[in-house]
Amino acid sequence: MFEQTFKNIDDIFRKDAGCSSELDYTEQSSWMLFLKYLDDLEHEKSLEAELMGEEYQYILDDKHRWGTWAAPKGAKGDFDHNNALTGDDLMDYVDGELFPYLKAFKQRAESPNTIEYKIGEIFGEIKNKIQSGYSLRDALEKVDELRFRSQEEKHELSHLYETKIKNMGNAGRNGGEYYTPRPLIRAMIDVTQPKIGETIYDGAAGSAGFLCEAFDYLRQGGRKKKQLSTSDLKTLQENTFYAKEKKSLAYVIAIMNMILHGIEAPNVIHTNTLGENLQDITPSNQHDVILANPPFGGKERKEVQQNFPIKTGETAFLFLQHFIKMLKPGGRAAVVIKNTFLSNSDAAALRKELLENCNLHTVLDCPAKTFLGAGVKTVVLFFTKGEPTQKVWFYQLDPGRSLGKTNPLNDNDLKEFIELQKSFDDSDQSWLLNVSGLDQSSWDLSVKNPNAEEEVVLREPKVIIEEIIALDKESEAILGKVQELL
Repeated sequence: MFEQTFKNIDDIFRKDAGCSSELDYTEQSSWMLFLKYLDDLEHEKSLEAELMGEEYQYILDDKHRWGTWAAPKGAKGDFDHNNALTGDDLMDYVDGELFPYLKAFKQRAESPNTIEYKIGEIFGEIKNKIQSGYSLRDALEKVDELRFRSQEEKHELSHLYETKIKNMGNAGRNGGEYYTPRPLIRAMIDVTQPKIGETIYDGAAGSAGFLCEAFDYLRQGGRKKKQLSTSDLKTLQENTFYAKEKKSLAYVIAIMNMILHGIEAPNVIHTNTLGENLQDITPSNQHDVILANPPFGGKERKEVQQNFPIKTGETAFLFLQHFIKMLKPGGRAAVVIKNTFLSNSDAAALRKELLENCNLHTVLDCPAKTFLGAGVKTVVLFFTKGEPTQKVWFYQLDPGRSLGKTNPLNDNDLKEFIELQKSFDDSDQSWLLNVSGLDQSSWDLSVKNPNAEEEVVLREPKVIIEEIIALDKESEAILGKVQELL
């Protein structure tokens, strides 16, 4: 129902000079979707208050509510074009009045965990990039067609928003940082098995895909599909999911994505996670479960590196140190990292730290192009904090095809991994490695499948004959030159 509306909104952005890519389309639709969502939420809460005989205190004042400026309605509930701002008048209002008003909520909010604070953060970070007031008017009217008033509508909108994030990742630039394949996330959640009452953390949130999938997993009762109580649902909403994100656009998208999945006031903080000194992390900051895919290949400044005992410029290696410290004793983690972490000499000290202080029980070796648009080979590290590693179970994922945009990773590809991992079974694709046998200077954990047969390539007779003839000609040429010298 809403899919065509989303396409129409993108078409409007595509024709506007201020928007040049999928990143811009997602950013601009995000702030409009947020305000439409907020309007529907306030409408719902005002009806609830009316039924209780109470007066509802609106978050936004009347002048700046969606129904006043974005989508004014006539007496019959139809769109009132006579009172709708458009052209330069609309641009002046949005840029000069609306955004400054919304940005100021951050200072007025009681705490960072309130929706008021999130309003202030979002509109302090994001800007209206649309240059034509007529394009903006068209986009607002399309967004007004969307409804957030039932669980089915929210579910459909969250699915469409996820598609936008995926397209943004495919579009390149920084978009790929915001999108981890959902089948891989679901497999990571299935192995770590978070439970109601535990806290889940992602310090490199991107679009918050890990937290949204974990929310869906827990809301459906986890692996056992247990029915949730009202108390469980409250815990899930308020005291379960925690995230940090450095980039402004990703931060806004993370909040919008979590809201669309049903988390009303997401605990997402806009900050550079690596700017926090590890020594300042206390038990009260730690979490039960960590699910993350930190950025690959980034480099951090010297002053940031000083926050970590193991000095490295590689962003992902700093994040791994952060995640180990952020885990509670007995806490579980699943972290995506470049496969060079397993063997590179500059990660030896970090591998030693991980193996001695955590049980690195599972390594999932992912095939090339698992991450669309990125040729980087990755592994997923699954570990529990507080006990040294004795054995590591490796699984070499092989979907039996080359992955790509038209043929991405799917849930079925990961079924065998999830099943075998429960008992760390041996197979053609899986094996156990004894840590006691490792070289204790390098702590090399390279993926070397002992069950894989060496592939013998038999060449065609024609190819062999051609090679013999070529070699004979080379020999003749060499002998000729030798004879000339003699």
